[in-house]
Amino acid sequence: MDRLQDRVAVITGAGSGIGLATARRFAAEGARVVAVDISEDAGKAVAEEVGGEFVACDVSEEEQVKALFDGVVQRHGRVDIAFNNAGISPPDDDSILVTGLDAWERVLKVNTTSVFFCCKYAIPHMQRQGKGSIINTASFVALLGAATSQIAYTASKGGVLAMTRELGVQFAREGIRINALCPGPVATPLLMELFAKDPERAARRLVHVPMGRFAEPAEIAAAVAFLASDDASFMTASQFVVDGGITGAYVTPL
Repeated sequence: MDRLQDRVAVITGAGSGIGLATARRFAAEGARVVAVDISEDAGKAVAEEVGGEFVACDVSEEEQVKALFDGVVQRHGRVDIAFNNAGISPPDDDSILVTGLDAWERVLKVNTTSVFFCCKYAIPHMQRQGKGSIINTASFVALLGAATSQIAYTASKGGVLAMTRELGVQFAREGIRINALCPGPVATPLLMELFAKDPERAARRLVHVPMGRFAEPAEIAAAVAFLASDDASFMTASQFVVDGGITGAYVTPL
């Protein structure tokens, strides 16, 4: 399909996982991909693979984010799509009883404040164009509570979801659509490494997924491509849940 033909798409956290899969999907649908990552090796690799551009950026730093979007407009003339996807889930983010302030602030800064910055500096360019699509990566944990807590991560994604709703409403009449993606657990290298170290933890989580498996990154990328495209032209301020049925389940199949 060519739903994104010649559109300029900025993807943060593009070096791996959902970001990498989305860079591939966007390129396949005709977009000009700007792959953004804090890792130069990973970011350059994906940009080369999809015929796009790499920009190194720490999205938790305001001036770097402003320079990112201003630079994209200077070089490409516009920003049509912003997939604000970068995030972390460090091992020292656990139950509120053991998680320290350092972990809390680090996770909130990368996962939520970065989305604030990316929206803050993408929206003015989209206002001048009179059109744009922003997709912010939240999570199914923004909708459910978990006894196996990652308290800072959960709070950070709840913040992304609430912020997205407000921005989607605020800028709806200016042609800017802003939606939150809420994926279920995805078989990214980060998650698989975490669960390989603790199979019991993986099994405890997997039992709650009606489909009986974790998502593949390409499945989430397909949802992002839909939200970015005109097929989602009447969607804004929404939570787009792609979770294998987790949030709809009371009891899962045997």
